[in-house]
Amino acid sequence: GFYTALLLTQTPEHILTQTDNKIKMLCKLKKEHSGVYWYRWSPERQHFEFLVFSNTMGKATYGTNVSQDKFSVQEERTLSSYSLHISHLHPSDSGTYYCSVSQSFQLLLGTGTQLRVADALPLPPETTQTPVSKKPLTWTTKSKPASRTGPCSPLVWIPLAIGILLLLLGLVPAAHRLHRLRRRLWLRMHRQ
Repeated sequence: GFYTALLLTQTPEHILTQTDNKIKMLCKLKKEHSGVYWYRWSPERQHFEFLVFSNTMGKATYGTNVSQDKFSVQEERTLSSYSLHISHLHPSDSGTYYCSVSQSFQLLLGTGTQLRVADALPLPPETTQTPVSKKPLTWTTKSKPASRTGPCSPLVWIPLAIGILLLLLGLVPAAHRLHRLRRRLWLRMHRQ
């Protein structure tokens, strides 16, 4: 299962940027680890997508259909952290990115960085009179420890949905046995 942990803090908490820009997000670790996984939660596709695993030797393993030109991980030993770099951004890259470490058969998730990529960014009201610079725009907000335990959090409803699915799958054999029993009784009644 997935578990959130304040052992992994991510900064910034939010990034709003334009198409074709590049960004960097940081994952600070307070635990021994064998490497860091990066996942993206996509609200449109409603699933976690494995992006890349970087081990302590700096070797990266990429997920299916994940471009090595687009995603890269750098270890910053002095900060005991890893940074995920994403380039050639596109609106389809929007989502919440989580760093993660594996510990005693559990995946501990970071606090998450929400990325939104737009073709054009809204202008702040005070800059409406000035010409727009060609410099790439990246907006970030200061990170504060975020709780991922709200009622609508994927970390709450995904395990709940999996539990319901397992419960339903457990009912299939019982329903099959009940059907066979009903059929046997029906056959017995019609033979007499």
